[in-house]
Amino acid sequence: MNTSAEVREFLTTRRARLTPEQAGIIGGGRRRVAGLRREEVAMLAGMSVDYYAKMERGNLSGVSPEVLDALARALQLDDAETTHLHDLARAAAPASPVRRRRKEATAVRPTLQRFLDTITDTPTYVSNRRKDFVATNPLGAAVFAPVLDDPANGRNNARFAFLNPASHVYYPDWEAGARSIVASLRIDAGQNPHDKELTDLIGELVTRSDVFRTLWAAHDVRFHRNGTKRIHHPIAGDLQFEYEAFVLPGSDGLILYACTVEPGSPTAERLQLLGSLAATPKTVS
Repeated sequence: MNTSAEVREFLTTRRARLTPEQAGIIGGGRRRVAGLRREEVAMLAGMSVDYYAKMERGNLSGVSPEVLDALARALQLDDAETTHLHDLARAAAPASPVRRRRKEATAVRPTLQRFLDTITDTPTYVSNRRKDFVATNPLGAAVFAPVLDDPANGRNNARFAFLNPASHVYYPDWEAGARSIVASLRIDAGQNPHDKELTDLIGELVTRSDVFRTLWAAHDVRFHRNGTKRIHHPIAGDLQFEYEAFVLPGSDGLILYACTVEPGSPTAERLQLLGSLAATPKTVS
């Protein structure tokens, strides 16, 4: 990842989206471009125009956390964007020996898999920063079968979403989900600039998907901690979940997602049916 380019494009897109009115700036004369001027950002952040210009050109080397926080307040960044800015600054720090990362996990410890298998009423899965399905419980395998059984995407939800047209049916809220995937990959890339498998996936999607390339260029970032997920399952029909994400300590980025449902809801009834079908042994004729 080219850190200087990432910094430059992130700051310029954040500045362009913030209007003078939103920033509390009155007047300012005629504007040729949308958003704030560099001198206005510098004023709001309490720094010189030259210093901010250096930062926006992509140079965050040596910038203190306090200055970054001041800039985040000036640009009205949210928590995810502020975290991303600090991640970019760490990546821009003077070169130090790069710790060789372990290959991205493709399986979980047997003890964790046994734990997943004990969860019978809630679709649960483990994902890595690339959006691979690393492990699931039986009900999760049944719910996410269209993703898991598609040989072209290698159990990767980002590939499925952007490269398989069936994802538009499977995910009724496809556009919002696609934006969330891209924003989550962006923040992961900022935290892990030397993760070759992650950057290779992003490069593949930028090359193969016009939509991904457009969303990636927006430089939006977002945490993927909780929310609502809707699915149109080919067997069970429409399903709606509230998901919670749990970072697994000492796992180099693995996250466990639990997809809960309202008791007695249509989704709960359809899940019970899907679970029964998944548990029925298949016979060979």
